[in-house]
Amino acid sequence: MLHKGVKGVEYIVGSIKKMRAIAAAMTTALALGAAGMTARAQQQQPDSIFTEEEQAYIESSGTLKVGYVRDRKPVSFQDENGELAGISRGIFDRISGISGLQFEYIELPAGDVTYDYLISEGFDLVTGVEYNKENQKAHGILMSDPYLSSRKVIVAKDGVTAEPGQNLTVAISTGSQTIRKVLKDQYPNFITVDYDTTEACFDAVRNGGVDLLIQNQYVAEYWLYKPAYDDLRVIPVLDLADQLCFSAVTSLQPSEAEWHQKEMLVDIINRSIASMSDSEVSGYIIAATMGNMYEYTFQDVLYQYRYTFAVLGIAVISICFLLYLNMHIRIQSIKAQANAKAKGDFISTMSHEIRTPLNGLISLNYLMERNVNDADKISNYLKQSSSVARYLLSLVNNILDMSKLQESEIQLEHDPVNLELLLETVESVEKGVMEEKGLQFLVDAQISCPYIIGDEVRIQQILVNVIDNARKYTDQGGSVTVKASQEKTPEGEIKTTVTVTDTGRGMSEEFQKKIFDPFTQERTTVSQGNQGTGLGMAICALLAERMNGSLKVKSRLGEGSCFTFTFVAKPAAADAEPEDNASAGEKGEPDTMADSAADLAAAVRKPNILIAEDNELNGQILVELLTEEGFEVLLASNGKKAVEMFASSAIGKYGVILMDIMMPEMNGMEAASAIRTMDRPDAKTVKIIACTANSFKEDQDKAMESGMDDFVTKPIDVQALIRKIEKYS
Repeated sequence: MLHKGVKGVEYIVGSIKKMRAIAAAMTTALALGAAGMTARAQQQQPDSIFTEEEQAYIESSGTLKVGYVRDRKPVSFQDENGELAGISRGIFDRISGISGLQFEYIELPAGDVTYDYLISEGFDLVTGVEYNKENQKAHGILMSDPYLSSRKVIVAKDGVTAEPGQNLTVAISTGSQTIRKVLKDQYPNFITVDYDTTEACFDAVRNGGVDLLIQNQYVAEYWLYKPAYDDLRVIPVLDLADQLCFSAVTSLQPSEAEWHQKEMLVDIINRSIASMSDSEVSGYIIAATMGNMYEYTFQDVLYQYRYTFAVLGIAVISICFLLYLNMHIRIQSIKAQANAKAKGDFISTMSHEIRTPLNGLISLNYLMERNVNDADKISNYLKQSSSVARYLLSLVNNILDMSKLQESEIQLEHDPVNLELLLETVESVEKGVMEEKGLQFLVDAQISCPYIIGDEVRIQQILVNVIDNARKYTDQGGSVTVKASQEKTPEGEIKTTVTVTDTGRGMSEEFQKKIFDPFTQERTTVSQGNQGTGLGMAICALLAERMNGSLKVKSRLGEGSCFTFTFVAKPAAADAEPEDNASAGEKGEPDTMADSAADLAAAVRKPNILIAEDNELNGQILVELLTEEGFEVLLASNGKKAVEMFASSAIGKYGVILMDIMMPEMNGMEAASAIRTMDRPDAKTVKIIACTANSFKEDQDKAMESGMDDFVTKPIDVQALIRKIEKYS
């Protein structure tokens, strides 16, 4: 469509060129006719129309310098060669042919031209001067007879009138003194505004800068062909002749000899003009007018056919939009299909991963029911079910971690970390299990900046996961080597690189491309007893990215693997103490309980406990467990009920409130906030512990902001919960 639009423009421009060719042919014919009339006129002239003195002056005058205003097409203008062209040029050449005078035509600068300028530049004549007999007599200016007579016209927008009594603004070309005088005499309410060029005058009328303009009829007709001025019209109300003549340039105080010579020059020009017939002058006018019609530019074509092009443009845009929309819909359809497949794969994998341990729990429960009187079997089944439950909890936690990381909702800690101590801790934890499997375990830490700002738990999580992965897939007699090094970045931060290299089974090139995708495992390893969720590596890779680093792998099947973990952190002061953020179960749960027997023994009395839990089974289990431990426990079915029970209780009755977060009518955070704002002394001192499945750091922060004192996650570690409660005894 765009190609056709361009072709259309080319066709229009071509048509205009053909029209111009026809006009040029007509111009040639008219010019030939004018030349014929000129030749006949010359034949009818006497041998000489000049005196001997004038002939002598002509022979000795040399080339006369004539100044002209070029911005008056088709009267006078510069052609492509920089030469004077137009009606005036044809007449001047004829005057030169009649008289024998030689002229050099020099363009005058735009605007008012001073007399001093003409004298200093050595001009002999100025052409295009508006003939004014009164001005000639009053100021002693030597002017020739008019060589071109036409009229001044008013140009205005459609509907504009120009009456003497109106207050209108008029655009005129700078230096047009005759127009000023006429307007002052005949249209005293008109205000003139000067513009340097004729086109500027037309633009001012078109744009509303002025009400109208006054210009020579030939010049006005030329510019009115411009498409942009199609709403401008000639108003035939001004009766003013526009006669152009030559003006001789003399010194300000010329001598008699100089004045006589200039008078003689003007007389020669006048006799030459008088010798030309009206038909001859008309021939020059027709030839110049037809041969110098307004030339359409590409912008003019665009303007003249703007509505057509607008329609074409809208059509092109509409087609492009429809194509884009179609493509967008197809892309969205492809994405939707891909997402549907991904969701299907995810649900299928999740179903498999969750059903497997659940099946184990159900089977173990069945076996316990069948062997309820066999203590040894029951003990063994309980150990197995505990292991399966921990795996199931790990799977759920990993899925939540994965989801939060993908949505950028996990906020990393920015606390002082001692990397040397962290690596020593990891080494001590892993060394025993490595030796138990018969593996050689080496740690080589070249740490130049041991103190950094970061998330110690997450760094340790990545290291342990990668090291455990190496241990699982390395057979007895092999080795696992950990190397750590550091370097300073140009920004002054510390880049830490840890490599974990094993001599294990390795992995295929195909699997290396997707090892960091969720739920990805090489199934050959599963059959050999290496159970895993397939989320660990994906989580570690996302965590590494959040630390401005990366987790990469290089491996060969049967030759082992090398994982490279990098992260960037700011250095910390050497005396900065890491915060005590050790986990009591899940990430984000603060360890605020006392673990020693001495702390437990120091308890004065067990506090009464109010439990807010909307799940009836969970509430009953908690009541029974805590009652067996010797606590007095009351249960509220939701947050609103818990607030009412606390408000109606005796002051100091409850020492601890276990508050679930997600409950109907009033959630745990709203309930905690309501209790803290009560007007009673124990509202500020009662210990409120969040007890929820929402285990992330942001959940903990929101709970603390609502007025809670501590945080435990579900599934609840009962012994850890009891230690927390005992701490508040």
